[in-house]
Parts: sequence; C-alpha cells; structure tokens
Amino acid sequence: MFTDTHCHLAAPPLIDTLTATIATAQQFGVSGCLVPATQLSDWQSVLNLAQHDFVRQIAIGIHPWFALHHTDFADKLADILSQNPHIWVGEIGLDALIDVPMESQLSVFKTQILLAQHFHRPIIVHNVRSTAAIVGAVKQAKFTHGGIVHAFSGSLEEAKLLINLGFKIGIGSLLLNPNAKKVHRAAAELPLSALLLETDSPYMLRNAVNMPANVAKIAQILANVRNLSLENLAAALERNLTELMIS
Repeated sequence: MFTDTHCHLAAPPLIDTLTATIATAQQFGVSGCLVPATQLSDWQSVLNLAQHDFVRQIAIGIHPWFALHHTDFADKLADILSQNPHIWVGEIGLDALIDVPMESQLSVFKTQILLAQHFHRPIIVHNVRSTAAIVGAVKQAKFTHGGIVHAFSGSLEEAKLLINLGFKIGIGSLLLNPNAKKVHRAAAELPLSALLLETDSPYMLRNAVNMPANVAKIAQILANVRNLSLENLAAALERNLTELMIS
C-alpha cells in the first residue's frame, strides 16, 4: 500500500536481515522502497538491490558527510548513469551541522546536480539547515528534474521554495515525535500533492533500529492529520511518486 521513499536497505543491519526486514514491511502494508547510496563503497551493494522486487528505485551518489573523501567520483557516476537509464542521483546535498567544509560539500553537490541534469534524473537531497544554499545551487545548475528533499525538518516557507523547484517533500520518522512541531505543521499544511513518506531506516530512532515497516506508523499519523482514510492517502502518495518516476 505504501512506499518507503528513503530506506538505506544496503546498510547494516538491514542488509544482514534483508528477507526478514522486507517480510515484516510487507506485513505492515509497505509494498516497496527507494534505496539511496551514500559513498563509493556502497554503490555496488545498492546497484545489486535494484534487482529485488521490493526495491522500486535506487539512487547513486555521494552524501555530504563523505564529501572530503570523494573528489574523484564524477566519471564513475557518469558511467553508471549512462548505462542505467532509470537510476536517480542521491543521496546528495548539504549539511550545516557537520565538520566538513561547506566549500567541499558544495563542490561535490554541484557536480552531482550537473550530472543529474545532463542525464535527466531526479535527485534525492539531504538538507540540514542549508535550504538557501541548496536552492541557490539548484538554480545555478538550471536543474529541472525534481526529486525528493528527504527527512524534511524545516519551515513551511522553506518547503514552498523547494516545491516550486519541482521537489517533493519527504515526511519521515520525525513525525513520530509529537514535539517535532515544524514537521507536524508541514504534514498538516503543505499540499498533499507535494508529500511522500519515508523512514530513513535504519537511522533516525534513538536506541532502536528503524525499519521500513515504520512507514505504516508514519502514514497513520499523516492520515489522521489530513483527515484521510489510509486508502485515499496511499493513492495520493502513489500518484506523487509516479510523477517523479515517469518524469
């Protein structure tokens, strides 16, 4: 019924319990997932997962956390994109809270946006207190293929800037926290046509391994907030994802 649009299925412990993880997700009405890569060392594992029925989409890219260690990746990414016409670019982006110079992050991010534009692919964006810089980089690259800004935690105004650039907003595990006021407001007030659901599993939960099955919990909260049945919510979110997948 629902798709987890951001699940690190190639990361431990999920990859080590793949069959059980997927079976549990399916029992809770989660029918598929999108799997992003984060660094060169996990690209092949993510590429291998593309053959799995549960995996609807994969993305290959360099996460900002690893920008300093990946300065020579563009040719390999271009080769993968040229040989695989349906692969997206991600997880890429900017993070203002990490000890990686923003100049390095921006260089890696801009390189990947330009490749995504060249190959006509959506991107999956990591955005931590960096909306203005991300918007600037996207506009500078004249990027037109949209994507998902995942694990959104910003303001309505920030979300609208991103939506206007063609992005969907990933509402994730922060919605499980009643004190995450910005996320709850975004879930309630942004256009339903701009939303997608995700877990960012196995991350985002304190003292627990997050699982794609938890999309069901997030969906129930969103359905309650929007006064929708789960069936109508699932149909709307599927339309949103399909928009990106056929663009």
